[in-house]
Amino acid sequence: MSGTGTGEELGAQAARARALVLLRIRSRATAVALLPAAFAVVLFAAGGQGFAEGSGWDAVRWAVTACAVVVLLVAAAVAIAVVRAKPAVSPTVPLSEEAAPDLYRLVRDLAERLGVPAPSAIALTPDCDSWLEDRTHPAADRAAREAANGDRSGPADGSGRRPGRRRRVEAAPVLVIGSPFLWWMRVAELRAVLAPVVAGTGPSAHPDIAAARRFVRGLDGAVADAAEPVQGSLRKALRLPGRFVGRIARLLLRSCRGHAAEMERGVAAAASTRAQAVDYGLRVVAQEQVGLAYAGWDRLLTRVALPAWRMGRWPSQLDAGVVSALTELSRRDRLAEGFTTRLGERPACDLLEEPGAADEAASLLAARLFHGGPAETGPDWAPVDWQQYPEEVVDRKWRTEAARLHRVLDSMGVPPASGTGSDTACAGVPTLARVVEHLAAGQDGGEELAAGISAAVARDEAQAPQVVSGGAGDAAGDVLDLWGPDPLPLFPLQPPRTGTELLADHVAAMVCCAAVDTAGAAPGLDWLDGPALLVDGERPADLGSPVLSLVEDGDAGPLRSWLASVGVRTDKPVRLV
Repeated sequence: MSGTGTGEELGAQAARARALVLLRIRSRATAVALLPAAFAVVLFAAGGQGFAEGSGWDAVRWAVTACAVVVLLVAAAVAIAVVRAKPAVSPTVPLSEEAAPDLYRLVRDLAERLGVPAPSAIALTPDCDSWLEDRTHPAADRAAREAANGDRSGPADGSGRRPGRRRRVEAAPVLVIGSPFLWWMRVAELRAVLAPVVAGTGPSAHPDIAAARRFVRGLDGAVADAAEPVQGSLRKALRLPGRFVGRIARLLLRSCRGHAAEMERGVAAAASTRAQAVDYGLRVVAQEQVGLAYAGWDRLLTRVALPAWRMGRWPSQLDAGVVSALTELSRRDRLAEGFTTRLGERPACDLLEEPGAADEAASLLAARLFHGGPAETGPDWAPVDWQQYPEEVVDRKWRTEAARLHRVLDSMGVPPASGTGSDTACAGVPTLARVVEHLAAGQDGGEELAAGISAAVARDEAQAPQVVSGGAGDAAGDVLDLWGPDPLPLFPLQPPRTGTELLADHVAAMVCCAAVDTAGAAPGLDWLDGPALLVDGERPADLGSPVLSLVEDGDAGPLRSWLASVGVRTDKPVRLV
């Protein structure tokens, strides 16, 4: 315990030392702002005493006074900008104590065991991470956040303060918990993972660290406010002074950045050392679950949720999907054997009163952050259950892409496939044979088709309504309001796809549509790979390689063999959207 105490004290001392440096930077900035005024006072005092008289000294006095007024005005503008700034906070789903009394009780018991203040609130984030977030506003430091020790006078204590005086007690930060953790982790594992996070409320309560954080957050908010576009004639007139104030705040923030990072490292080191005495052995095992949850969450977002989001549907139970995805992983991967035995223990989501409602709220926020979309459902933005996913997402996705593929073929004047009869040269029959014959013919037909597909996708995306956070159509109290007017998504999951990748996706979609319409196949959902084709309830051999051979090399042989093994008729018309 002595080593633990020493490590914690060293981390806390390092954090406090950096906090004092940040406060000294603030004090020096204040001193620089007051220096011209001090010179002006000295000059006027000297003149009043009969020193420094004459017209030359009068000119100097008034020049220094004018300089002091300008500097004070600028300093006041910077101070107001820092105090009134609204630093951006992480978009989260608030979780009230009424909605999760058992979770609040677990966190409070953990804080009591660690000997630190309990977090002021709990929120969920659609990500695999947990942290403390200070959401107090610099302008909100009021008497409501002060605690009275009484009005009795008494001797000063060792810090120079009298016991009877009132001193500010900083509001504890908010505990942000990754929502996938609640569904995949067991209760004991969650407590072990949260121990070092909750322990961070101890250093956060130190007045110097709290003041330094408020100063840095205010500077960061002032810089962000100065960079936002302005609207209205009055605000446009104030754009130049606002940018000047923003530059000063940016200069101060640059001088603080390194010290602030070192302060946070000290806080993290102190919190981690303090938490070693709580569930240390279990935390080692729980960290393995953190990595596993992250892997499953990433696969679920990019391969399962993203296709639905692109169709205007958002899966409403993503966190429950993490459990299914990781259970499937444990079935396939020999390295994950034994993980399913944990499922018999109490899951952490049981600490919530209504897990389904919390999952739905976190799923909608994930859709908005990673893809974009309004805060409320509508005709083109609706939730979808996992049971409806194959029919409403997978099948619709395939047929939409197949329809786009044939529209591009029509625009290129590609005729129907041989043996399917004629409509006209400009309106081919929607068959798989038409696509295969065109790509197998060569003569740069694949490159032209890929370019046409890319242009068609770009047009469809441009015609989709752009959603702006904080807009008039968003719900009141939108959690993305503080992120400014930038269009969503804030965190795109994937880079733009190339023309070849888009063409391969569209050809594979056409193959799947033909398999469903002519071979009795069905759309399905694979928890790790996303949309899947099922033949007699099983996934057939990999379709990606034969499609790439056709798209990239014009070689239709592998795909024809695959189609024959499944029993797909390429000459039959395919139903499109």
